Amino acid sequence: MPHPTIGSTPSPSGEPGLLPLIRPNNAMELQQSPALNYGPAVSAAVATDRIIETSIPARLDALPWSGFHTRVVLALGITWTLDGLEVTLAGALSGALKQSPTLQFSNLDLGVANSAYLAGAVLGALGFGWLTDRIGRKKLFFITLALYLSATAATALSWDIASYALFRFLTGAGIGGEYTAINSTIQELVPARYRGWTDLVINGSFWIGAAMGAVAAIVLLDPAVIGQDLGWRLAYLIGAAIGLVVLLMRMWIPESPRWLMIHGRPDQAHAIVDEIERSVIGHGQNTSDGRFPKMRLKMRDHTPIREVVHTLFVTYRQRAMVGLVLMIAQAFFYNAIFFTFALVLTDFYGISADHVGWYLLPFAAGNFLGPLLLGRLFDTLGRRTMITLTYGVSGLLLALSGYLFSIGALSAQGQTIAWMVIFFFASPAASAAYLTVSETFPLEVRALAIAVFYAVGTGIGGVAGPALFGVLIDTGSRTSVFAGYLLGAFLMIAAAIVAWRYAVSAERKSLEDIARPLASME
Repeated sequence: MPHPTIGSTPSPSGEPGLLPLIRPNNAMELQQSPALNYGPAVSAAVATDRIIETSIPARLDALPWSGFHTRVVLALGITWTLDGLEVTLAGALSGALKQSPTLQFSNLDLGVANSAYLAGAVLGALGFGWLTDRIGRKKLFFITLALYLSATAATALSWDIASYALFRFLTGAGIGGEYTAINSTIQELVPARYRGWTDLVINGSFWIGAAMGAVAAIVLLDPAVIGQDLGWRLAYLIGAAIGLVVLLMRMWIPESPRWLMIHGRPDQAHAIVDEIERSVIGHGQNTSDGRFPKMRLKMRDHTPIREVVHTLFVTYRQRAMVGLVLMIAQAFFYNAIFFTFALVLTDFYGISADHVGWYLLPFAAGNFLGPLLLGRLFDTLGRRTMITLTYGVSGLLLALSGYLFSIGALSAQGQTIAWMVIFFFASPAASAAYLTVSETFPLEVRALAIAVFYAVGTGIGGVAGPALFGVLIDTGSRTSVFAGYLLGAFLMIAAAIVAWRYAVSAERKSLEDIARPLASME
């Protein structure tokens, strides 16, 4: 998307993009503090109505990929692995929970518990998303991980349906909060030219967790290895153990300098960027020669909720429409198929429940390889092209495979291969929905934007998809299930058309070039 001219001229899409970062002739950047204290003491007292000029965004985007960025991705990106683990365990352990001498859950109990996890994820995303924009990224990604870690460990100690559902709700709240805090932090620390591929691979790591969950269920539920009642408890402790390690890994990750520079703490922001530059290139950057574009910002301590709503649904209503369409389509597509994956195999192909895990492994492999191999094209061919391609191809392939399923032309192995190919394209498409909503809105509302679109997409697509397909599968009619597949295909193709027409070309652009901060004085 071409840069608009300086002033309030709208972008070609009809929305206010960001004017180019200015290079003032005699502007002096705030004195950089040599202190590396990442706490609030350095500059918490700075007046929030002060106007500053800073080159922090340009300096962060100019950095080459380094060990620092790799460590950030590993320490923060593990969130999606944990979510994949939790979701897979919930399905894979259902039989053990029904047969547990302690719990003896019914199908209704399991449905209530799964709904509790989903409700927790939605409410956690909204609540923690608001807090992430208000009090900072770092505080929240510690709080949300600590909540997840404690809740999933407590799940292993459940004694009845009420305790199990409560702990699943809290686990979901932690994961939902992680989505908002982590997506915001990674977007704001990763250089612009790597942002697309990084975001897609991180989101795709959900399927590493799914594979871990499948393997854990296969091993821990084997009566020849561990008793069934103990096995499901140990399976939930896997997530808690991983979360504890990640909690330690996150200790050294700094607060987002972009967030700090707006929220009245510019000295701390500059100290962090200085330290990042020294760790990446061995020295701090000289900002006095005009090589790095600067921008003028009026510092603030928070963004009023009225301004948040106006920004999301009035100023950027076209981007909001794109984000909602992409989120709802991928949520329906994914949840409808993934949560009924086992039912199709058992009801139509006669696969025993204890063998479903083996079919999940190649399915998970296709889902992870898609973002890994196609992700770089989102930074080279561009967002609009690749979002349109992946959504469109996914929809067409689902319609084709659904037809083959309806006429009985596929075996269980053939169906699994078809799903592998479909989700090789659908996985980067789904990840691109999160990428879109996390990079196309201003910094001050970024986390809440992720939360809102995640909540709406999950609430509509995530709830309606599995419920609809559960009803269609219960009919025993392949034609009925095919009709459901056609609906999913239609939604994906419609999303592809919307993306081609309205999506923002955000590849290799600074976040501040895509969406001007609300605090910007230009």
